[in-house]
Amino acid sequence: MAPLRGAVIGCGFFAQNHLHAWKDIADVEIVAVCDKDAAKAQAAAEKFGVPAWYDDAARMFGAVELDFVDIATTMPTHRALVELAAHHHVPTIVQKPFAPHWDDCVAMVAICKAAGIPLMVHENFRFQAPLDAVRKVLGEGLIGKPYYGRISFRTGYDIFAGQPYLMKEEQLVILDLGIHVLDMARVYLGEVETVYAQTQRVHPHIVAEDMVTLMLRHKNGATSVVEASYASRISPDPFPQTLVSIEGTRGSVQLLEGYRMRVTSDGETTEKNVSTPLLSWTSEPWHVAQESVLRTQQHWVACLREGRAPETSGEDNLRTYALVVAAYRSAAERRAVAPTR
Repeated sequence: MAPLRGAVIGCGFFAQNHLHAWKDIADVEIVAVCDKDAAKAQAAAEKFGVPAWYDDAARMFGAVELDFVDIATTMPTHRALVELAAHHHVPTIVQKPFAPHWDDCVAMVAICKAAGIPLMVHENFRFQAPLDAVRKVLGEGLIGKPYYGRISFRTGYDIFAGQPYLMKEEQLVILDLGIHVLDMARVYLGEVETVYAQTQRVHPHIVAEDMVTLMLRHKNGATSVVEASYASRISPDPFPQTLVSIEGTRGSVQLLEGYRMRVTSDGETTEKNVSTPLLSWTSEPWHVAQESVLRTQQHWVACLREGRAPETSGEDNLRTYALVVAAYRSAAERRAVAPTR
């Protein structure tokens, strides 16, 4: 089969990982890149050997035949670009967060469904090797029925240096980072009945919250505590690791610092390293997150080839995004809130 012909819209900070990963997938040829900053688009095309670059997405869709498009821009642009892709009947993978507002997310899912094209959200935490290793332990039933979990991403790493626009966002850590951790709570412990959230703003020069603690009541009776922080002065700083502890009726599974996974099952404890090896374009400490981009995109390609819905489809991501909406409402109203149905 001929390689799938793809395009990447957005050539900024994180999109470099997307472009590197596409080059590692033999089944894909990136035939165009686009960025409203023409210099960025041209530089990306030259760096990654892409034959065409554009500074206007509409012009690109009109000029290039595509099997899919990867939208790696900031979230306020997502809806218009997804609608443009749907108009041209081009399957679409879009960066998270899905959109600034719930109604935009619902609209994107609806327009892609009407156009008959698959829509996937680039929810790459699902595809991180260490987090996936925990999921496999749960799937094998080694700890029995899970009834409690703690999923934590706390760091003092200066995210604003690489993404200064985040300082002005009116919603920050829940939407930018917490959405990943909330998604993993769904994956590990099932759908959520209620959300209770408390937020804090520690950095003095930002607009929104940079720390949140959430308690989730899952529909199956399990409880989880979800933490997300960009303001934790801790040493050693585990960035960019997500730490996990899940307890069940037969034991527990823990994802500890250094990507050590410890499993206790029926009184027997084992431990192993579940990190990922460095690729030619990845570097520590980013390598696990970078490699997850490749795994996410490989999943997308497999789904396109096999004609099946991606695991992190737009429709699935609505259930995670609903937890974000509920978290902000809970923090404002200081009570537990049921996510939007």
